[in-house]
Amino acid sequence: MPTTNERTSAPDGAPSDTAASAGGDDDGDLTDMLGELRVLLPSAQLLSAFLITVPFSSGFAATVAAEKGVFIATFVLAVASLVMLSAPAVQHRVIRPLIDRARFKRLATRQIIFGSVALALALVLVTQLVLSAVFGHLLGNLAAGGIAVLVVLLWWVLPKVYRARGRL
Repeated sequence: MPTTNERTSAPDGAPSDTAASAGGDDDGDLTDMLGELRVLLPSAQLLSAFLITVPFSSGFAATVAAEKGVFIATFVLAVASLVMLSAPAVQHRVIRPLIDRARFKRLATRQIIFGSVALALALVLVTQLVLSAVFGHLLGNLAAGGIAVLVVLLWWVLPKVYRARGRL
């Protein structure tokens, strides 16, 4: 059985990243990181797909300029999140075999964080966009603020609190 520093060949003949699957890293291995992307990517894909259809709906032409601005910002953020969240998987495949695993993980982590921020902003804006159209701007803005607080608490604050207390 290979040790964490050895490379083996994958079925396609390319070297595999045995160290990544061996779980030898303190901050989680590369396989875990790529697995986390499998959770985030469908959200970005679904949101982007929904937003692509909006301009082609019959009522979009009547949308006021301010709401079109919110739509454009939401669409750009959703697509940017999709690009940033998919980048580590594509880069991992293109760069293989990894020469400096730790450096790649730092780069991928930054891309995942920036992609998550873009996705969070897009989720807040799409909440405002949809609920403003259905229930009016006051409720749309309140709901968007609520979603923003929820995302900040669950995605950013709670993990830092758990980490600081030595939990999880």
